[in-house]
Amino acid sequence: MVSEVLECGIAVVVIDDGSTDGTADTVRDLPVQVVTHEENLGKGAALRSGFAWALAHGYEGVVTLDADGQHDPTAIVKLALEAERLEADILIGSRYAQFNEMAGLRAWWNRFGVWCMRKRTGFEITDSQSGFRWYSARLLRQLTLQSNGYQLEMEILMKAWRHGFFIASLPVPARVADGRGTSHFRPVRDTWRICKIFLRNM
Repeated sequence: MVSEVLECGIAVVVIDDGSTDGTADTVRDLPVQVVTHEENLGKGAALRSGFAWALAHGYEGVVTLDADGQHDPTAIVKLALEAERLEADILIGSRYAQFNEMAGLRAWWNRFGVWCMRKRTGFEITDSQSGFRWYSARLLRQLTLQSNGYQLEMEILMKAWRHGFFIASLPVPARVADGRGTSHFRPVRDTWRICKIFLRNM
């Protein structure tokens, strides 16, 4: 996957979040920046490290891509260009058309999350949980982010809404709609944590 991202001709930073299976070693000979956590801190902490690196190096925006093979790296440029055209601060690569392919709780939560976001914020987004996203540097500079787990992505959405940033979504089919086979997402515990972030920021 990293090789496919590099073919887009953009700078790549890989966050090694305390991995113990040697996967981080597979990218060390590639022209990427590796940021290493000595222990596993969670997806949110990994994202915050990536954001900090991008801001420190003067980039205008960040595209986040999970390393579980679910998302399509060839759509990175499409997402970034559309974010620029829309002047979006967050542009979410939406898997909405594939919700029916997701299992039980994931399918329900994704639909419910979209409904809650629309009712509360008015944003017409179609996927509130996709990890394939564009974030503008101006947004990242202004938000103070705290979460270490999966709930960070909801924290960003709610804080972006509170600060008046523009959030949109773009249909981008995932290679694997569900991602259960490779994801570390725990449906009950992580969904509850995401819900708490949403309720806390209402």
